[in-house]
Amino acid sequence: MQVTHKRGIEDKENNMISEMLFKYLPYWPLFLALFVVFGAGAWLYLHYTTPIYEASATILVKDEKKGVDDANLMEQLDLFGSKKLVENEIEVIRSRMLMHEVVENLSLYAPVMEEAPFKSKSAYLSSPIVIQALKPDSIQVDEDKENKTLFTYDDNKKEVVIGNNHYPLNTWVSEGQNVLRFARNPYYTAPKEKQTLFFSLLSAKVVTDGMMNAVKVTQATKLASVINLKIRDAVPRRGEDVLNGLIAAYNRAAINDKNALAYNTLKFINERLKLVTSELDSVESGIQKYKTREGIVDISAQGQSYLENVGLNDQKLSEVNVQMAVMDQVEKSLSSSSPSAISPATLGVDNPTLAALLGKLYDLELQYEGLQKTTAENNPILVSLRNEIDKIKPSILLNVQLQRRNLEAGKANLSGTSNQYAAILNRLPQKERGLVQISRQQTIKNGIYSFLLQKREETALSYNSAVSDTRIVDDAEAGVKPVSPKHMLVYLIALVGAFGAGAAFVAIREVFNQQIVFRSEIEQYTSIPVIGEIMMGEKESSFIIEEGGRSIIAEQFRQLRTSLAYIGINSRKKKILVTSTIAGEGKSFISVNVAVSLAMTNKKVVLLEMDLRKPALSPIFNMSRQIGLTNYFVGDKEADHIIKSTTINPNLFFIPSGAIPPNPSELIINGRLEELLKYLETIFDYVVIDTAPVSPVTDAYLLSPMCDATLYVVRHGVTPKASIKVLDSNLLVHPLKNVAIIFNGVRNRGFGQYGYGYGYGHGGNYGYFEDKKEKSKKVGKKAKA
Repeated sequence: MQVTHKRGIEDKENNMISEMLFKYLPYWPLFLALFVVFGAGAWLYLHYTTPIYEASATILVKDEKKGVDDANLMEQLDLFGSKKLVENEIEVIRSRMLMHEVVENLSLYAPVMEEAPFKSKSAYLSSPIVIQALKPDSIQVDEDKENKTLFTYDDNKKEVVIGNNHYPLNTWVSEGQNVLRFARNPYYTAPKEKQTLFFSLLSAKVVTDGMMNAVKVTQATKLASVINLKIRDAVPRRGEDVLNGLIAAYNRAAINDKNALAYNTLKFINERLKLVTSELDSVESGIQKYKTREGIVDISAQGQSYLENVGLNDQKLSEVNVQMAVMDQVEKSLSSSSPSAISPATLGVDNPTLAALLGKLYDLELQYEGLQKTTAENNPILVSLRNEIDKIKPSILLNVQLQRRNLEAGKANLSGTSNQYAAILNRLPQKERGLVQISRQQTIKNGIYSFLLQKREETALSYNSAVSDTRIVDDAEAGVKPVSPKHMLVYLIALVGAFGAGAAFVAIREVFNQQIVFRSEIEQYTSIPVIGEIMMGEKESSFIIEEGGRSIIAEQFRQLRTSLAYIGINSRKKKILVTSTIAGEGKSFISVNVAVSLAMTNKKVVLLEMDLRKPALSPIFNMSRQIGLTNYFVGDKEADHIIKSTTINPNLFFIPSGAIPPNPSELIINGRLEELLKYLETIFDYVVIDTAPVSPVTDAYLLSPMCDATLYVVRHGVTPKASIKVLDSNLLVHPLKNVAIIFNGVRNRGFGQYGYGYGYGHGGNYGYFEDKKEKSKKVGKKAKA
């Protein structure tokens, strides 16, 4: 099964190749010419098109989600730095403000060009100067004149010459409606040949828009904080400068933001320091005056000691209160019947015995509750657990009571001590309390002053060490080879275009033709079989079949003679009618050569010129048609008197039409024709009848029932497609007996004589059928009406 499928695919591929060769190979000179033309066009395009190079750069951004943390020292120095989102930074890099700065710095609004025969090219590197505008956004251009200013540079005088005006370098001058300055080009390299330079002035805003579209800023990957910048430019160095300038402008903008924040912070701190210093001086002066007035030296140390002792005593008292609250909670838990109400921990109580008893009670209660759900009330184990619980509870209560007594005794002792400290503090001098209040203000001001001094130093350090939040991974660098145009792609497009143009020509020539040109069209439009193909010859002779003749067309008639047996022509069924759709399709030519071909088999053949309206066979045989079929039909002559022998072949006889009658159809059906055919059948082996076309008259329809087969001639490039499309339906109304089609006048397709034909066979020459003399003469002929 798999082998069959594979063979089917191979057959399909072979058929496709055969169809392509059959359809297009005859037109190989046309395709060759198109390939040459399109190839030359591609070469010219590549030769005169300015190559485009791609420059790229890479930077790393501190992303707050994807970046790594800085070292502590860097964090301390960069007080005003903040981690960023890569997506936001991409939009910042794409911003108009940064690109506008790059355009102004590189003077891209005033490009310098070098004139060339077909297309000017950039002089970014070959120009000795660059042009700078005082107001790039307000450049004035005269729309009535060409935006092109020719100039020369005098290196000796360091002057730029525009017309009759001479301008020195690095000086603002008025040129037309704009104020310009000419500066040395840092990339200038002297050209080998003399060049003609000119510059154009463009609005910086317009150039900025163009550069924003040219620069591509993308994130390397979704999980990375790396940004890729790319630009395509005809000058690789200019592309690198644009990307490097964009990165530098981005970093400057980031540092300026940090410095602006640090500057504002420093300004605020200095203002606050002035105010705090003034207040601190006032407080210190107040303390000095108070101590002098009250005569205080240093009595605050004693009061401070008492305050510390009071605080420590209050802390111990609080701990005792907490422990007593715990004891209350334990007693409350013991009075509850639910084991979950018992707290196994004693917060703040340093009593290991109590903690152990509570833990044991908790375990027993849990065991009792679990067994109670699965056993009976009088179960021995359950009763034993209940008794043990009842025994341990009094022990715990007793321990709690003892612990509470101890805590109450300690609480009373601490309360007494606290009262003593309070009495001592109340006895401190009133002036000490006043001093403490003033000293508290001094402490607050000192703290604020110290804090501001510290922050001022940190801010000043950050201000002077500000760095960008990005790091350049790769500086801008342009590729060595251009990215556009791509030579292979251009030539491939030219190749496809040439083939497409040739295919279109073939399609227009053949598909839109209203005449039959392919045998496949005949087989598509009608079910009548095609039993033969006759090629278009070159020789102006009506006789193709002759003794010893072995041309292509002669062989085709021999094949047609053989095919007659397949439609029933034999020794008993011998009458053959030949007709066509319209005049000029070669039915007479087919009739003559079919008859000659049959006569060459030593069979007696008679050919009837039954096209009574427009007879064409008599001139072919060089015979007079004054006496013939019409004379027989009217009774003037008998059959033996109208049968004539021919010089073509002794077995071939001919009956001319006779004089052209006014009523051919009535003569055909008067009964005499049937008698004639019966007579001819007795003395001849084959009877070939050439009659009128079926389209204008009905003669063929009248004759066909009297014959054994009908040969319907269709001529290449002559027979209308419409007539073949309706042939089947017409035969239902006017049938033709045992009809078969002969495709006549098949031409070679394309150019030359050896291309494929429009039928199924090759249009080439069967050279092995011809002798050298026949080859040199190129035997052939045109099909005749």
